[in-house]
Amino acid sequence: MKKSLLALLIATSLASHAALPVPPAPELSARAYLLLDIKSGATLATKDADKRIEPASLTKLMTAYITFKALKENRIQATQQLTVSQKGWKTEGSRMFLDPKKPATVDELIRGMIVQSGNDACVTLAEAIAGSEETFAALMNQEAARLGMKGTRFMNSTGLPDPNHYTTARDLGILATAILRDFPQYYPIYSMKSYRYNNISQPNRNLLLYRDPGVDGMKTGHTESAGYCLVASKRDGDRRVLSVVLGTEGDVTRANESASLLGYGLQFFDTPKLYAARQAVSQMRVFKGQSDKLAVGFDADQYTTVPKGAAARVQRQIVLQPRLIAPVKAGQVVGSVKLSLDGQALGELPLKALAPVAEAGFFGRTIDSIKLWFN
Repeated sequence: MKKSLLALLIATSLASHAALPVPPAPELSARAYLLLDIKSGATLATKDADKRIEPASLTKLMTAYITFKALKENRIQATQQLTVSQKGWKTEGSRMFLDPKKPATVDELIRGMIVQSGNDACVTLAEAIAGSEETFAALMNQEAARLGMKGTRFMNSTGLPDPNHYTTARDLGILATAILRDFPQYYPIYSMKSYRYNNISQPNRNLLLYRDPGVDGMKTGHTESAGYCLVASKRDGDRRVLSVVLGTEGDVTRANESASLLGYGLQFFDTPKLYAARQAVSQMRVFKGQSDKLAVGFDADQYTTVPKGAAARVQRQIVLQPRLIAPVKAGQVVGSVKLSLDGQALGELPLKALAPVAEAGFFGRTIDSIKLWFN
């Protein structure tokens, strides 16, 4: 489905029968920002989302993603003990105060990285996973490419300034969404308000965690050149929105501007569920197959974003391929559902085959070839 729906949604909502008019998105004192509806993927507000910026400690979102992936693949273990190297111990910036004479578990290092923003924890994890931070940075760039982060390049695991270390607000939105989707079991760490290690307790720098019980993540970042940055997420019932605010003048400002975006997304929009995963939306004819019928639907729940109160007016038009010929693979795109609201197009959802259809034998293929000829 097309992601940039803001202008259309505003125009549609201002119709006389709209339940709740949608005002323009708030203007923020930030270099760039982005507001996403997590379930639908819709962009609700944006400014310079593709502008190249310095990510500072927001880099640690990717360091965490690769660490979570390494845990999933059993390349490291949560209880595994690691000792900080001289490079990690001497790394500048924020740290969790690792002791070169005392190993820490991977689990402790993850908390030190996320809550305390410890650069020493990042380097220790990077070296354990990839052998060196330089090799780990190469893994970061490979993962960024796989996720579709087209405007990103990483040079280190920490976010310390480097002229060739950059990303965009849009790419950070992609990355944060991937963490929520792929590793929900680790996401609660981002809501921890403080973490104590080596008899030193440090608070989470995300001020919204203390102000708003609906906010449960995700990561702050700051350097003199990058300014104050925050990727924040808020949940309200079954809805979740995510903001990326980059380059503000202070920690209070980045919190205030993020709160403004999150509130806008939750107050003025709805995210109705249109279809459930793995449930047939329609049946279609298959030619030259062992079965002549195919159930089509989606491999994941499907949502859309509309102005508050407009969910009941979403219209759906199913469009199927006119001549589908076997073999058909499960998950193969075979059509689409066109969405509209009050006569305005919202986008399309790709319909997929819910099961495979193998090719028929010679006789079956011949009969269907004759039918296709006359049709």
